[in-house]
Amino acid sequence: MRIAHILAAAVLALPLAACGSSDSGSDSGPINIGSVSSLSGAVTFPEASQAARAVFEEVNAKGGVKGRKIAYTAADDKGDPSSAALAARDVIQNKKAVALAGGASLVDCQVNGPMYQQNKITDVRGIGVDPGCFKSPNISPVNTGPFFGSTVTLYYASETLKIDKICAFFVIIGGTANAYKEGVERWSQITGKKLLINDLSLSASTTDYTPYVLRARAAGCKAVLFNGVEPMSIGWVKAAQAQKINDMKWLFLASTYTAEASKALGDAGKNVVALSEFEPYTEADSPANKDWIATMKKHNVPLTAFAQGGYLAAKHLVTVMEGIKGDITRESVTEAMKNLKPLETPMTGMPFAFGSGDTHASNLAAKFVQPDGKGGWTVLTDQWIKLPNA
Repeated sequence: MRIAHILAAAVLALPLAACGSSDSGSDSGPINIGSVSSLSGAVTFPEASQAARAVFEEVNAKGGVKGRKIAYTAADDKGDPSSAALAARDVIQNKKAVALAGGASLVDCQVNGPMYQQNKITDVRGIGVDPGCFKSPNISPVNTGPFFGSTVTLYYASETLKIDKICAFFVIIGGTANAYKEGVERWSQITGKKLLINDLSLSASTTDYTPYVLRARAAGCKAVLFNGVEPMSIGWVKAAQAQKINDMKWLFLASTYTAEASKALGDAGKNVVALSEFEPYTEADSPANKDWIATMKKHNVPLTAFAQGGYLAAKHLVTVMEGIKGDITRESVTEAMKNLKPLETPMTGMPFAFGSGDTHASNLAAKFVQPDGKGGWTVLTDQWIKLPNA
């Protein structure tokens, strides 16, 4: 897997991103909106920008925003820092985007955050992945993300499930170690509790999880938080099965919440708890998902959590633009975002916020699901699990 090298290179590429432009787009004709996503490369997130496009096409079919159609550009950063910088410059300078929405990338936030700030353009991120997505004055993700997701998952395990011996093993990609460390520290500050093990040593190239599950058993862990993506989580559970470890809870983040993981885990899924950043996407009868599902099906977008993020990002941006008095330009959209009052949605446990802060992480809530071993998931929490004082 090339993820570690990609994110490490992203940090080195930061100076490439600081390229300014004063062109804020036209105040007539189409409204240009952009996004930068990983659409090709080692790890991809195509559903987010596809979902955003579907929302904008629906808006256009109804006459657009104040009579102006939306022109949407989904740029591909290929999971590469240099390509990410070029993609962002094209969207901002050549496409003259007034805002960005629906992006999902391994590297975009870390690489292009300074560029977005310098160009005074805002990004409603569909899926925030790297730490830069949650530490920029000009980016606000709609999802919980892996770092705050770790905090919420630990909080659910200790305060709702009442598990008193919890361990964590983190796969560290690029410069994410400190963000995961902060996630654990937030949980400790809230609960006054400590992990038995907090291992920040795993890498994306780790494939044998046996030593780690054996260490967890020897320490007496009753639950283990593991942040690996879907194939890693499956490998983790298989390693535990091989060692006949059947008495621990495996706490996974949103990337494991997929139909494929449920099928692959089979009967072992009974010990798995996964985080859902939005109203669980497998809940087809949920009123909260009704419009999202209808829109995605109409535009042939796969029903995934990534698509939920892209959908919400686009909906929020449309709401903001519809509330602007006067021309819709980069300046007016940015001003509206910086003065935005939180936007409620039933698809998340907390309202979306932007505002004038130096950092943005408004979604500090989650629901939790358990695989049924057949491709489906059972919702474990009817109510949202929210961090106190969030």
